[in-house]
Amino acid sequence: TTGPSSNPDSSPTVESVEDNPDGGCHIYRNGYYESSIAVVEGILEVNIIQMTSIQMTESQAENSLVDFVVTCQGSLPTDVCTVVSDPTCQVSKSVVCDPIAVTDECLLTIRRAFEEPGTYCINITLGDDTSQALASALISVNGGEST
Repeated sequence: TTGPSSNPDSSPTVESVEDNPDGGCHIYRNGYYESSIAVVEGILEVNIIQMTSIQMTESQAENSLVDFVVTCQGSLPTDVCTVVSDPTCQVSKSVVCDPIAVTDECLLTIRRAFEEPGTYCINITLGDDTSQALASALISVNGGEST
């Protein structure tokens, strides 16, 4: 952005460009140039505020389910990706991406399944057309219970 001009003549700048395509002919082009910039806020921050294990019956216990309650600030996301990795966050075990519809406030619950007990690194990424933001956490899954 620019402030008010101290120049009393506030007309747009005229630039002249000279082309010399064949070495003997000169072409002069005069004109006004204008550009606009759209500033987009984007998703500024993501926080995992709660992780809750879903209690299941013995017959449903093949996978442990965990709900992640996530908040964000900035623009509203349109998709969420969850990357489950080893405890060092180096080796990815699974990636799940889903479209989401957040209407008024950025508060959502993401449910993910874990096939076996263990400690996992969770990366949750919220995104829209112009930005992405990430939150990470370590979680221990113990046969249907998480801490």
